[in-house]
Amino acid sequence: MIRKTLLAAAIIMATAPAFAAEPIEGNWKTASGETAAIGPCSAGFCVTLKTGKYAGKTIGKLAGSGNSYKGEITDPKDDKTYSGSGTVNGNSLKMKGCVLMVLCKSQTWTRL
Repeated sequence: MIRKTLLAAAIIMATAPAFAAEPIEGNWKTASGETAAIGPCSAGFCVTLKTGKYAGKTIGKLAGSGNSYKGEITDPKDDKTYSGSGTVNGNSLKMKGCVLMVLCKSQTWTRL
């Protein structure tokens, strides 16, 4: 009985897609109205601006899965990098950047 259950589970897993996209992947409208693309890269997930004055600039590198991600976020205006995090909740992404984990700013992005 156990062998049949394991065999059935193996068949189901083998027929499932090999890679499921993480919830953070995709295009997002930032708080300032630009479009940012989040996709896989060597650091986990890279955040790259697609529109606006800083189009083409990578402004973040995050690692994680599910709805919680951590890494670094760069403010493209002053080119300063902060400790950052992102939390996905449906079609919203709450991005947070902190200096010394004391002074933090947050903004919510919307999935396009």
